[in-house]
Amino acid sequence: MENGGLSRNQWRFRANEDLTKASAITVRGVLNMLMGNLNANDSRPVIPLGHGDPSAFPSFRTATSAVDALCSAIRSAKFDGYSSTVGIPAARSAVANYLSKDLPHKLSPDDVFLTIGCTQALEAVVTVLSRPKSNILLPRPGFPYYEARAGFSHLEVRHFDLVSEKGWEVDLDAVEALSDENTVAMVIINPGNPCGNVFKYEHLKKIAETAKRLGILVISDEVYDHLTFGSSPFVPMGVFASIVPVVTVGSISKRWIVPGWRLGWLVTNDPDGILMKQGIVDSIKGFLNISSDPATFSQGALSEILENTPSDFFEKIIVVLRECANIVYDRIKEIPCLTCPSKPEGSMFVMVKLNLPLLEGINDDLEFCRMLAEEESVIVLPGVAVGLKNWLRITFAVEPSYLDDGFRRIKAFHQRHAKKQ
Repeated sequence: MENGGLSRNQWRFRANEDLTKASAITVRGVLNMLMGNLNANDSRPVIPLGHGDPSAFPSFRTATSAVDALCSAIRSAKFDGYSSTVGIPAARSAVANYLSKDLPHKLSPDDVFLTIGCTQALEAVVTVLSRPKSNILLPRPGFPYYEARAGFSHLEVRHFDLVSEKGWEVDLDAVEALSDENTVAMVIINPGNPCGNVFKYEHLKKIAETAKRLGILVISDEVYDHLTFGSSPFVPMGVFASIVPVVTVGSISKRWIVPGWRLGWLVTNDPDGILMKQGIVDSIKGFLNISSDPATFSQGALSEILENTPSDFFEKIIVVLRECANIVYDRIKEIPCLTCPSKPEGSMFVMVKLNLPLLEGINDDLEFCRMLAEEESVIVLPGVAVGLKNWLRITFAVEPSYLDDGFRRIKAFHQRHAKKQ
């Protein structure tokens, strides 16, 4: 006995190992590991091509009007108290109006639930759907936070492929084959993270029809809504809510380049009231009742941000993203060990095939990224982190000068490790 209490090996508390397992597969976890491989003696700036936060770069600063709206909300002293757990009414109404512009039906403020960024929104819907024996269908490649959250909630994950040869469309035959009586939902991310694709109207309609046939809802991650710069315009999944119930998650993080403001939403697109009848809406409210709320002053600024941001701000961001996407696509062609199956048309990322047979002494994508960080101070996310081994996810939402420098270094890395003929 120690100090009259229990012996050291008799303590009754211990860590929740599920948390450690869940966090190990997040993008942040992998990027933190890669940052640990940087060479402290390399005086060159680190080129961050693995992140999803361009806010530090001058070309991606948010709109002055958004900053003014936030400051005004703080100074007003109207938003210093607690928020309703579902969000303040004016902010919910602003989101409903903002999203309804692209829909054939009008959303009600009651359809909108405000969250701490898009992350809490997807956490909420995954938790709500987590019943014993249930499973959820997730895209591969995809955003690994869904796997992490589902695993922690003991919700079985089944993966359907996105087909690179078809512009990263959903393999709908796989969706049907994977689904059974315990399948509750499928997730799509549009515009795509990590692929940079933008789903066409016709394909989204097929997704809706497939989900209806299977009796499952569609979770549509639209955090990159309207960040498109190719031939395909953004079409929200809510357009097809008359076919299948849709839960949309989104935020101001990406379009306004303010991920640190942590303000997002979960929206039920459900004109037939199916989600209400199935108890999903009450469960969403229940989740929010036992979790934290987004900062009230951020909510207080939301109406002004959504309604009065000048259009030229959005146009400028699209121009920069298009320029950066073109740079990445062109530079990849100059590096034999990399292949890009399709030019990105949206979001901030592109998936790149790693041709390992052309390299000496590099066995997989994780080793490639570790060595690249150590030798060239370039951070790229290994594809295994998003579900596609021996691929890479590269972000192009950085200053164009950084992209030029980064790809010069990647090209030098390839030349140094190229297999001798």
